[in-house]
Amino acid sequence: MFRAIRYVVICLALALISVVAQAQTIDINTATATELETLKGIGPAKAKAIVEYRTAHGAFQSVDDLTKVPGVGPKILNDIKDKVSVGGTAGTTGLPKAPATTLPAPATKIPPMPPATKP
Repeated sequence: MFRAIRYVVICLALALISVVAQAQTIDINTATATELETLKGIGPAKAKAIVEYRTAHGAFQSVDDLTKVPGVGPKILNDIKDKVSVGGTAGTTGLPKAPATTLPAPATKIPPMPPATKP
């Protein structure tokens, strides 16, 4: 009896892990090269090319834009299309971009106050 229950629990756990793993996608606009390498057909060179393309040309507008990256053709895109998504707009890391800021104008030098006089 105990073995049967244990078997059922293990099977359910494995099925749940499989469903969760399939539901997660990699955002090609925020993924690091290491994360991209987990995709079928994407090795270190192609992952680096994707990150470099994204850095030079900006965020991908659609998953199909991956074919603009040298070395990523229709076959690779077809193999990974259901495992990638387009969401963020970060540059080369998985971290969000810092907001654009401008530096404040330098403060003008304030002359010292004259010494106080007694009435």
